[in-house]
Amino acid sequence: AMVLVVVMGVSGSGKTTVGSRLAAKLGWKFYDADDYHPLDNKKKMAEGIPLNDEDRIPWLCALHDILRREDSSKQDAVLACSALKRMYRQVLVNGASAIESNQPAQPGENPALKILFVHLDGPIDIIAGRLAKRRGHFMPPELLKSQFDTLEPPSAPENFITVSLEKSLPEIVVEIESTILQG
Repeated sequence: AMVLVVVMGVSGSGKTTVGSRLAAKLGWKFYDADDYHPLDNKKKMAEGIPLNDEDRIPWLCALHDILRREDSSKQDAVLACSALKRMYRQVLVNGASAIESNQPAQPGENPALKILFVHLDGPIDIIAGRLAKRRGHFMPPELLKSQFDTLEPPSAPENFITVSLEKSLPEIVVEIESTILQG
């Protein structure tokens, strides 16, 4: 069976590094969610204006469509995406229907995607230290704090694993890989 993995976490948790390394090791396709923001979102972020849910929904729907396309063409894929809120993860799994939950499902509507969420989790001070070392990357500490305030860590019945971002990159990749192999 094909596998869809979303590597999630706050800014600086290492999603892109881990996701791209995992995909390269497995020979799977890799997507970075940040590449798919609509222009309006990019403008807002460039001006330091935080995105709200309304900004994020169309972006998450577009990402769902990419995962849906890979799923239908039986292509394994890894997506790096902050996916901080449960609702965001539900949009990745179900698409727009996650928001229109009061609408009865249409017969023959796309079933939910089976996604493994990998939450890269660790203390704020470690992440702040990493962000400070990033060249050409400026994240004000209060913005990182707002990411932690927004974060709703995945919990049952969501399909997820939590991995410590304090482990080495090879250790993290092996841990995710063994979870995937166990199905």
